[in-house]
Amino acid sequence: MKVPMEEKPFPAWSWSVEQCLKEYGVKLEKGLSTNDVQKRREKYGWNELAKEKGRPLWELVLEQFDDMLVKILLVAAFISFLLAYFHGSDSGESGLEAYVEPLVIILILVLNAIVGVWQENNAEKALEALKELQCESGKVLRDGYFVPDFPARELVPGDIVELHVGDKVPADMRVAALKTSTLRTEQSSLTGETMPVLKGTNPVFLDDCELQAKENMVFAGTTVVNGSCVCIVITTGMNTEIGKIQKQIHEASQEESDTPLKKKLDEFGGRLTTAIGIVCLIVWVINYKNFISWDVVDGWPTNIQFSFQKCTYYFKIAVALAVAAIPEGLPAVITTCLALGTRKMARKNAIVRKLPSVETLGCTTVICSDKTGTLTTNQMAVTEFFTLGGKTTASRLIRVEGTTYDPKDGGIVDWGCYNMDANMQVMAEICAVCNDAGIYFDGRLFRATGLPTEAALKVLVEKMGVPDVKSRIKIHDSTQLAANNMMDGNTVVKLGCCDWWSKRSKRVATLEFDRIRKSMSVIVREPNGRNRLLVKGAVESLLERSSHVQLADGSLVPLDDQCRELLLQRLQEMSSKGLRCLGFAYNDDLGEFSDYYVADTHPAHKKLLDPTYYSTIESDLVFVGIVGLRDPPREEVHKAIDACKEAGIRVMVITGDNKSTAEAICREIKLFTRDEDLTGQSLTGKEFISLSHSEQVKVLLRPGGKVFSRAEPRHKQEIVRLLKEMGEIVAMTGDGVNDAPALKLADIGIAMGITGTEVAKEASDMVLADDNFSTIVSAVAEGRSIYNNMKSFIRYMISSNVGEVISIFLTAALGIPECMIPVQLLWVNLVTDGPPATALGFNPADVDIMQKPPRRSNDPLISSWVLFRYLVIGSYVGIATVGIFVLWYTQASFLGINLVSDGHTVIELSQLRNWGECHSWSNFTVAPFSVGGGRLITFSNPCDYFSVGKVKAMTLSLSVLVAIEMFNSLNALSEENSLRTLPPWMNPWLLVAMSISLGLHCLILYIPFLAEVFGVVPLSLNEWLMVLLISAPVILIDEILKLVVRSQRRLLTKEKEA
Repeated sequence: MKVPMEEKPFPAWSWSVEQCLKEYGVKLEKGLSTNDVQKRREKYGWNELAKEKGRPLWELVLEQFDDMLVKILLVAAFISFLLAYFHGSDSGESGLEAYVEPLVIILILVLNAIVGVWQENNAEKALEALKELQCESGKVLRDGYFVPDFPARELVPGDIVELHVGDKVPADMRVAALKTSTLRTEQSSLTGETMPVLKGTNPVFLDDCELQAKENMVFAGTTVVNGSCVCIVITTGMNTEIGKIQKQIHEASQEESDTPLKKKLDEFGGRLTTAIGIVCLIVWVINYKNFISWDVVDGWPTNIQFSFQKCTYYFKIAVALAVAAIPEGLPAVITTCLALGTRKMARKNAIVRKLPSVETLGCTTVICSDKTGTLTTNQMAVTEFFTLGGKTTASRLIRVEGTTYDPKDGGIVDWGCYNMDANMQVMAEICAVCNDAGIYFDGRLFRATGLPTEAALKVLVEKMGVPDVKSRIKIHDSTQLAANNMMDGNTVVKLGCCDWWSKRSKRVATLEFDRIRKSMSVIVREPNGRNRLLVKGAVESLLERSSHVQLADGSLVPLDDQCRELLLQRLQEMSSKGLRCLGFAYNDDLGEFSDYYVADTHPAHKKLLDPTYYSTIESDLVFVGIVGLRDPPREEVHKAIDACKEAGIRVMVITGDNKSTAEAICREIKLFTRDEDLTGQSLTGKEFISLSHSEQVKVLLRPGGKVFSRAEPRHKQEIVRLLKEMGEIVAMTGDGVNDAPALKLADIGIAMGITGTEVAKEASDMVLADDNFSTIVSAVAEGRSIYNNMKSFIRYMISSNVGEVISIFLTAALGIPECMIPVQLLWVNLVTDGPPATALGFNPADVDIMQKPPRRSNDPLISSWVLFRYLVIGSYVGIATVGIFVLWYTQASFLGINLVSDGHTVIELSQLRNWGECHSWSNFTVAPFSVGGGRLITFSNPCDYFSVGKVKAMTLSLSVLVAIEMFNSLNALSEENSLRTLPPWMNPWLLVAMSISLGLHCLILYIPFLAEVFGVVPLSLNEWLMVLLISAPVILIDEILKLVVRSQRRLLTKEKEA
């Protein structure tokens, strides 16, 4: 495939149609020749989006192992495998049992890699969804003939294409000629504009203008919703606007950074590696005499002896240290906790697509929100209308409540249906009849068919009612009945009042909207048999063509300068609130059209076919009033904005809408106060990009809200990139194709579930099922709660690992046999620690969670005080596990509990510490002893007492470790609060999890096959009692440490108050 040229296209929008045709050497009536097409294909390539070369599977798999914890585990597994291979027979293990430990570690790593590769593949789906927006065929002029269903892939710049209603635009094109009076395209997914955009052929005299201003260009992937036209193809493939978005999505995916938690865990992994290295080195240094010995002659070492067997034994201790130090179960517990978090969020309408984003939400510092559909309802609604009263100087402004297309949502303030004066009646008639929209119910929401503004006007008519009392009662009853039956999706809503007006005033002709007169009108047959012209359009345009105004009593008075000034003043007031204003007028004196009825034979019929004559028909009008419409803010948004302010989260609105509308909405949702000076707070995307880098940073650093209007995709990306460089954690919302690059780049990309395009959803981390800004705030609160709970179980697991490390270190330092083997440590880290750690994820959220500022991304996961606490706890864990091992060998009883009831031999501590020299001891004998299930442990060699014979002592050590971990999980319920103020039953799941863990531990003790695999034996009741007595003090120790924290906090508070 020929690679398309990366050349800057000429600004076709600022050139005339003739200049564009000349540039491409093409005639509008002939199109390109086959020869021209071939040359251009070689130059520009095919009209398709480039398929990014996917990364090979092996590369994705290898990437999953680029993690410090994983590398340590890999090394541990490799060494463990070698030791199992070479020394399986020496250790008494045979067959698969010898390989349990390395196999379990490898299994964990493989599962981790599978999840990682799956997530990587998901990331590429955004680009695939983008390709689905491409048009497949079109009507193209080649060699003087129009070819229908011509493959869009074969288009080249200079091709002549004809577009009709419903067509998807196949490339970025310049409108050359209109075949209907108007042409509208739906380009909201590309620019964020809520309304279909009117297109024309006149040049836009700006070489560098925003997409929204290019009113003579149609863009690939957008749709024609009204009219037809002939266009010249300007750019194809990757040079189109949608192609640029694909490039930006790809670039943004290359810039994706790790989540705050991942960074902290990687940092922890690095420190852990150092710690393991140091501890292993110390273990070797302490025990070097056990595997290297020499004689000193004349100050020089001679007769150096090296024991490979002893060396590998201490090497195995080092492997055990690595296994003990790494919380292998942590990835599984984090994934489980995040998965549970996604379920909680889904219940709150936030659907999480990427698990790590649950935690990232919790430290969000900036929310960059789109306006349309997120802060607003994305449904046009009339909020007020204005008519004249009893005289030209008296005006009436009437407020309307309701923010959706539901006719029963709100009503007219201080209004009864009984006071419909002449002005109100004409306004209702124009709104109902001069209108092509409809409303349907999709099972969840009321939606518009046709233009949103027209749908809003029909809703207004339903709220106004009809002047006839009998009809009004009848309409009310039938509407009520229809509403009760409206259960299924896509039900057309019966608009009784609009139907009443349509039957009363039968439409006979339509004068379509055009850009010149900025209005549309209909000729209707009134009940008196006469025709009337009903007009709606831009207020200034209608006033220029109006000669009279109608007063409330129906009388007509000439439109003088004073009255005109009053109407324009009211228009200015309504526009300053961000309202889109429409004027209404009519004319009863239609001259040659006064008796017109739909008939080709009528003498005036030809004039209705010529749009240039419409302005003449729409003259000498009677002006009636003005209606103000807008896409209103959601009711709950201002509370969510307040919650963000309390939580220390800044909100920035980035929208494609115009500046005044955006500012008005932002004031209404309380992002800005009503009289706040918005200098430096409100900028267009173009204004912001034109600033220097330092000025841009200064704008973003300024406290308070921000609004960026007329923003293009590159502007959104630049804002997100700058915020990330400043160390902010950015959540970005969006629904259109144009939002996808910024969604991909942000720390949290949030797409809209209802109005969002597939491209936006695939590029996002989270989808809002209800498109509601307040859902984001709920999700942030949930994210914070999840992070706090994750911190609890991470600390819990790490404190357990610290205990295991100290236990092994003490074993090596004292020179006693290892009291736990690596496979037992793996079992504790993966299985018995797992359920309590997961249950800690169910801890209830703090009441003041959204009153605290967001945590900084560089806040340590484990502070120095927390580390000290867990070193204290870990030291006790180590002493307790080694202590019970030593007690079993050296003491006959402990706290009145008989330890020798099984018949084992008690020895001296010195013998235990020098067990390696057992073969040189004379007269050393040991008696056989019994274990559960009637099994007898016998020894052919007395020295086996320290290897085969340590099975009971090891079981006691392992049981103490498990019991301490269970008690320690209760400590992790709260970082500072005592168990008296936050009792265990506050989180019943933890009690269930503790029971499961103890049950699993009993499983390996009392099932012979598992007991053999894990090198343990059953315990008696007396032995269990001793295990609990040695384990329980861990609660007391942590309660004392928590008391110290609370006391220090009280002292600090008193000092501050003083």
